[in-house]
Amino acid sequence: MSEYPNTQLFIAGQWRDAEGGRRIDVLNPASEEVIGTVAHATRADLDAALASAERGFAQWRKVSPFERGKVMRRAADLMRSRADAIARIMTLEQGKPVAEAKMEVMAGCDIIDWFAEEARRTYGQVIPARAEGVYQLAIKEPVGVVAAFTPWNFPINQVVRKVSMALAAGCATIVKPPEETPASPVELLKCFLDAGVPGDVINIVFGTPSEISGYLVPHPIVKKVTFTGSTVIGKHLAALAGQHMKRVTMELGGHAPAMIFDDADVDGAAKILAMAKFRNAGQVCVSPTRFLVQEKVYDRFVASFVSHAKALKVGDGLAADTNMGPMANERRIPVLEAMVADARGKGAEVVTGGNRIGNKGYFYEPTVVAGASTELLGMNEEPFGPIAFMRPFKDLEEVVTEANRLPYGLASYAFTTSGKTAARLAAGVEVGMMTINHLGLALPEVPFGGVKDSGYGTEGGSEAIDAYLNTKFVSQTGV
Repeated sequence: MSEYPNTQLFIAGQWRDAEGGRRIDVLNPASEEVIGTVAHATRADLDAALASAERGFAQWRKVSPFERGKVMRRAADLMRSRADAIARIMTLEQGKPVAEAKMEVMAGCDIIDWFAEEARRTYGQVIPARAEGVYQLAIKEPVGVVAAFTPWNFPINQVVRKVSMALAAGCATIVKPPEETPASPVELLKCFLDAGVPGDVINIVFGTPSEISGYLVPHPIVKKVTFTGSTVIGKHLAALAGQHMKRVTMELGGHAPAMIFDDADVDGAAKILAMAKFRNAGQVCVSPTRFLVQEKVYDRFVASFVSHAKALKVGDGLAADTNMGPMANERRIPVLEAMVADARGKGAEVVTGGNRIGNKGYFYEPTVVAGASTELLGMNEEPFGPIAFMRPFKDLEEVVTEANRLPYGLASYAFTTSGKTAARLAAGVEVGMMTINHLGLALPEVPFGGVKDSGYGTEGGSEAIDAYLNTKFVSQTGV
């Protein structure tokens, strides 16, 4: 494996360049240098991928769930053996510290193993009949060809969930990973192929996202669409899929409240939440964003959180002492700058950070904004970067109201030693996921998804595979 490989398309069992040879530059966000290129698919390439996936589905659906699981577990083992090399590639193209990149790779292996086992458990039902000699069956069948669209913030994590679910269910896939970070997801998919997944079952394309989704989503060969990304684009794709009655899973944006009560372990909460906030430079859909702190402990929490933010070493993700890497792309920097300027203009205090670092690379300071009113831009729009907004609250009902104020409902965090408070939050906060007194999200075996404008469907837990299966009812009498 070279330092950074140029990326091709994978269609009909072959790695190849796009028709016409068009390519897109890939940048290292720590240096802004071009480190490689990725092939840009044409309409002809997409047609070839569709035909391949259709053949692949006809083949893969006939493979027993037991055998599919065996192939998938081999893929997980291969990826574990290649983890160091894949992590380095991810850091080069995405920027996150290499230790974080390796954690993502290893977590991906666990996801593959989980869904390999779920393949065996795609159970149907025998339904008691009203008449003797009648057998009523509810049978689970793979939905068909899946079009999967994934983002750049977790190049492997998002692809591995979608592909693992599809393969476990017996579906074929056309995957469009991000053009900004193409090589690490390709290395993941090579593990599946090298483990024995037939070439037609996985097809990989890159190009202009709107052109690819605009062609694949309504295409009659595609039966299921799964997308992770912004709410705006997710709504557009969901509407497009709805026009053609496609099955859809949407994992969209969030604006996670972190609620800290005066009976909590304040310093422990600050340490845990700082770790969660600045992981991947805040470019995480479940990142805590609105820090809602009860008045009695507000000053103490802010001071403790700021101390953790100031202690972070920001730098090249390949450096051993780096805690936080650069933003993955330059276009996020003006968004962060606008949020900080807006906060200052509306009377909030930038306690630490608030600036771009240096003139080379997309580095931005870990930033804490105190006294954040609900009118701030960053209290209403997802920062998707290393900015934490702090706001005090008086009582339980006030914080629940604020947590539910926005149309998003992906993740939430709470810290309290009161069982009554925890139960009220679990029942009253409108989110798909809540973790109380620790970080407990995104494990393979637990649900992962949101409500409201944060999407629908889950990409974890035993429920996740259902979105890739149709239920067929069969009723027969004895013959």
